[in-house]
Amino acid sequence: MSNPELPANSPGAALPDSVGVLGGGRMGAGIAHAFLINGASVLVVERDEQSAEAARERVESAAAKSIERGATDGNLDEMVSRLAVTVDYDDFKDRQLVIEAVPEDWNLKVASLRGIEDRLAPDAYLASNTSSLSVNGLARELRRPQNFLGLHFFNPVPASTLIEVVLGEQTSEALAWAARGWVEALGKTAVVVNDAPGFASSRLGVAIALEAMRMVEEGVASAEDIDNAMVLGYKHPTGPLRTTDIVGLDVRLGIAEYLASTLGERFAPPQILRDKVARGELGRKTGKGFFNWEK
Repeated sequence: MSNPELPANSPGAALPDSVGVLGGGRMGAGIAHAFLINGASVLVVERDEQSAEAARERVESAAAKSIERGATDGNLDEMVSRLAVTVDYDDFKDRQLVIEAVPEDWNLKVASLRGIEDRLAPDAYLASNTSSLSVNGLARELRRPQNFLGLHFFNPVPASTLIEVVLGEQTSEALAWAARGWVEALGKTAVVVNDAPGFASSRLGVAIALEAMRMVEEGVASAEDIDNAMVLGYKHPTGPLRTTDIVGLDVRLGIAEYLASTLGERFAPPQILRDKVARGELGRKTGKGFFNWEK
């Protein structure tokens, strides 16, 4: 599929009025927040009432912080009035776009996407926030693959200026155009790639991170010094090991295992990563990973 500039009359020049997000964890809440502060009506669906309440608090807190920082001049009460959080897939039925943001597990992704698609109108669009799983493979599990693509947001969503738009073999040209426009309307930049293992960002990011882990494992340097080398020497905003802590070591392990199975042993996870995940040292979300986040 070609990748020309977005035409001025593209149907993607504005956000959909009604957007759904499946999963209200850190990433899903960030995606919901991005659409909410840019004027969309947003529905978040979670697995149970406790998770739904936590998701609502995350989105509302992020919206309030955006207003405090001056990142948006919206009114918090008005924003909150456009946010709904439920536990019922049926509530997706009137959404023009739904983004799946559940953990990187193939079976869970497929079941979730099928459950959403069953509720959507035939002309509604469906996207996955997967960071590495095959968009073509997921599309083959759906009835309307032409209405499906990957929208890979980056953590933390409010601060990130990048969204990776991943086109499947059957993604329609209309959806490809629209997705570019949505990214622009969110104030972010689209990197458009055709589906391949790890896309562009995860494949390169994980390759660097795995080598950094091997260097820690071999005693070449400390995690802090390795990260400083990349930040100061190569102008990376965050080093590969601190980024791993932010993303989650369990997430990085899952991506590495998938890439190793599709691209070969060069992506095999080092033992230090497996050991840390086995000990529950998953990064920022647990307070410890390659760095101590409990300070």
